[in-house]
Amino acid sequence: MTDATPRRVLARRDEIVRIISRLAQQILEPEDAQRGLVLLGIRRGGEALATRIAAEIERISGRAPALGFLNINLYRDDRVTHELPDSQIPVDVSGRVVVIVDDVLYTGRTIRSALDAVTDLGRPSAIRLCVLVDRGLRELPIQADYAGRISPTTPDERVKVVLSPHAAATDEVTIHGGLGSADAHTA
Repeated sequence: MTDATPRRVLARRDEIVRIISRLAQQILEPEDAQRGLVLLGIRRGGEALATRIAAEIERISGRAPALGFLNINLYRDDRVTHELPDSQIPVDVSGRVVVIVDDVLYTGRTIRSALDAVTDLGRPSAIRLCVLVDRGLRELPIQADYAGRISPTTPDERVKVVLSPHAAATDEVTIHGGLGSADAHTA
């Protein structure tokens, strides 16, 4: 990526800390979330966010939610695969409230894959979706229950999330590209 690539900062460390705190509060609000909450971060993008939300939920409520990670490669319909660790699911999801966590919501295809993966694991009482950024441009009828930022983008822009499992100075959400940029890869 060159320095000439248009770049817009959506959030930095302190704002991300506030967003994560708000998301944790919102996840805890429904009464059913008090019983058997399971956070499942989608491998790569959702891992650090799920870890941080789980820690914040524990800080707020005094109870740690079950925390796991999903590898959705087997469920993708777009032939995009990545070398990722296997899923780590700490508990049976049947009868529990499952919150799927990812960094960016875009077309909805990743989330559709995650829904298939979760339902293969059991029958949760509810499945909800939490994302750091909802960038719009959906191809499927999928909507986040909890979104840190809603930031409409164009197809030739890319949302880049740098997020550590613990608050770090390098945490940042930016939008790159646009208007025919050579860096017009979408995430």
